[in-house]
Amino acid sequence: MASRKRGFTLLELLIVIAILGIVTAIAIPNLLAAMQRAKQKRTMSDLRTIASAWESRATEVKAYNAAAAFSYPPVSTDFDSVNAILAPTYIRVLPRLDGWGNPFDFGVDQAFGSGVAATAYALRSRGRDGRSQSTYVDGITTDFDCDIVYSGGSFVVYPEGVQK
Repeated sequence: MASRKRGFTLLELLIVIAILGIVTAIAIPNLLAAMQRAKQKRTMSDLRTIASAWESRATEVKAYNAAAAFSYPPVSTDFDSVNAILAPTYIRVLPRLDGWGNPFDFGVDQAFGSGVAATAYALRSRGRDGRSQSTYVDGITTDFDCDIVYSGGSFVVYPEGVQK
């Protein structure tokens, strides 16, 4: 009686490795794009949460009219100033960083402590590249590097659809 050897041939192993390589080559770019979209969605959610806290404060203290809208206020405000007026009363923990690990930008149309109540605010994430844009085209964008701006109760610039 002849004994039969069991196992895979070299050709069978090479075919399996080639198939796995093709599947991986297709899956990795989709995975990376999904991770970037998740970071965008997290950033947009954080911006909505901060804005909701700011709106709650405005309702209570009548410090400004949140319905005013513009793309980005001229007076930059730091994280500590915003944190002092919102946390812990209106938001438990104020998010400091966006989904990519860059700090959020806060702005109002009047400086805190200037004696004049602010009439509008804006929140901005600088996007994946961490650099702020010099000009904005209001509405939808399809770039992971775009700024995400929230002002006046809605997104002024935001990502949507297939991203580049």
